[in-house]
Amino acid sequence: MLKRYTSLQKTRIVNNIVRACKDPDKLNKQGYNFLYLASGFIAHYNLRGFIGHYSQWHSLASDILENQRYNQWHNFSEDDKDFGYYMDKRAIYNAICAQLRGEA
Repeated sequence: MLKRYTSLQKTRIVNNIVRACKDPDKLNKQGYNFLYLASGFIAHYNLRGFIGHYSQWHSLASDILENQRYNQWHNFSEDDKDFGYYMDKRAIYNAICAQLRGEA
């Protein structure tokens, strides 16, 4: 069974990724681990490679928003053993998008 995110972890991930959208160098390991395991993102070999990619060629905020619909984990039901973990991931991803859109 996958370990669920704590409230503090959720807050830290959201805050870190939103900061990194303005300055990719702010992305930390926890934010990186969350993003590269999300649909639409690749690891770029490591954290520095990921930061380099978003510092030079792409908008992290745009990619996050464009991939939101693919990161809802609708394929899990309450009967699945890791349902809570994936719903945590959905909540984190949606909180990031809400902040990027200025909705939060």
